[in-house]
Amino acid sequence: MTEDDTKAGLPGSIDETVTLLSSSNYVADRSLATVVYLSLKLGRPLFLEGEAGVGKTEVAKVLARVLGRNLIRLQCYEGLDVSQAVYEWNYAGQMIEIRLAEAIGGADRDQLSHDIFNERFLIKRPLLEALEPAIGGAPVLLIDELDRADEAFEAFLLEVLSDFQISIPEFGTVRAAEPPIVVITSNRTREIHDALRRRCLYHWVDYPSAERELEIVRLKVPGAAERLAAEVVAFVQALRGDELYKAPGVSETLDWAQALTELDAVALDPETIADTLGVLLKYQDDIARLGQSRIRAMLDEARVAAGEHP
Repeated sequence: MTEDDTKAGLPGSIDETVTLLSSSNYVADRSLATVVYLSLKLGRPLFLEGEAGVGKTEVAKVLARVLGRNLIRLQCYEGLDVSQAVYEWNYAGQMIEIRLAEAIGGADRDQLSHDIFNERFLIKRPLLEALEPAIGGAPVLLIDELDRADEAFEAFLLEVLSDFQISIPEFGTVRAAEPPIVVITSNRTREIHDALRRRCLYHWVDYPSAERELEIVRLKVPGAAERLAAEVVAFVQALRGDELYKAPGVSETLDWAQALTELDAVALDPETIADTLGVLLKYQDDIARLGQSRIRAMLDEARVAAGEHP
């Protein structure tokens, strides 16, 4: 671990990374902690891919929290372009400046062009903000659900991720004095191009094992009864083995455990499961697949998996 790493509060080993994430109640397996450590150590963007709800976005939030950095989030969507993600000019302000200059008269055209295309009229969006120096160190830049953006925008990111700079034709090139910590997520609704992948360290975030998911529930929903937590995790784990349109992620497990706790449940029963499936599953076709007989059978399986007698 270097002196600069120590000053920046960065972990000096994989074990320290596990501890750092755990300090903010993020339960990471060693493979994820390893790639997070290497991303921080090497200053490389981290590309996390996996199903929705498995904790990809939370990695960036936790890193910002435990390292004391600002979190800058760019939520991707179809049609996202440079004006929404990088910068745009304050056209209204520029027009006022031009009219004032015309009213005064004798304005030099080159000087006026310089005056209206300066930082005073530059509206900074997330990517440009992430290159700005910040007290406490460079921010954590979260580029969330990149697969929802168009391929043209993905291509634009290559300059940012390679050199941590952005070229603005009227203004010049903005470079980061200290590169931000970059976390990119994708739910894999489309493939991300190899050119972007090569610039990142990659990790597939899978559904957790039953043991790790139970640990997460205990940490995030401390009010849940022990039997309820064990049965919830076992039931969700069994559900993921079914052919569902959208299997529940860890976030849905936590929502369900919290909802059941609010209902004062201490264990699962078929009626409560049927009444609260809308917390766990988000598509009617998936809910309809689970009739009473299937719910009872899965509950029996869950109880055995949780170590209870059938």
